[in-house]
Amino acid sequence: MSRSSDNPPLDLWSAQLRDGLREMGLSLDAACQARLLDYLALLLKWNRAYNLTAVRDPREMVSRHLLDSLSILPWVRGPRVLDVGTGAGLPGIPLALALPTLSFTLLDANGKKTRFVQQAVIELGLGNVSVVQKRVESLADETGFDTITSRAFSELRHMLELTAHLRAPGGRWAAMKAGLEAFDPDTLTPDLRMQVERLRVPGEPGQRHLVLIGPA
Repeated sequence: MSRSSDNPPLDLWSAQLRDGLREMGLSLDAACQARLLDYLALLLKWNRAYNLTAVRDPREMVSRHLLDSLSILPWVRGPRVLDVGTGAGLPGIPLALALPTLSFTLLDANGKKTRFVQQAVIELGLGNVSVVQKRVESLADETGFDTITSRAFSELRHMLELTAHLRAPGGRWAAMKAGLEAFDPDTLTPDLRMQVERLRVPGEPGQRHLVLIGPA
């Protein structure tokens, strides 16, 4: 796209978001949708200089970032949610905007990315979000998290190993995956079970899945 088209295409984004939410059966009010687009505009601006995400075409950003993140909304439980390897704040910021009564911790070891996420939290006035720059294995939390999610952190077994100490009693993992990787649910401890939900993301031709692992 030309430099002149780098400005946020707000009319296009608004239509894509509205239509996508309707197709997904999700209901978010106009104020929430406007704040989601504010986040996307901020991401577009920062991405030019800091390369926060590989998605460069603004026409793809609603489906690849907002709708994809929001596709797991029905399975997010609180009151405390951890987004591991949040990167540019995905899926954490869209989920936090849609679920303002839940408390979100967005974790990443990359300082460049956490600086952007912190700035987005400030500009969006997200009082329900904390940003932490740390490796997940060094994060300590006495209470634990009710949902531990990730969009592109690591393979499933590695994610479970690194975050087991952060799961609250009765909590569960909600790992977003493009394809179904080889993982034997029989290797889980008897108190856990796995289920897989196929996600539908308007505008995304590839397969998307949510792997849920929690109390049996």
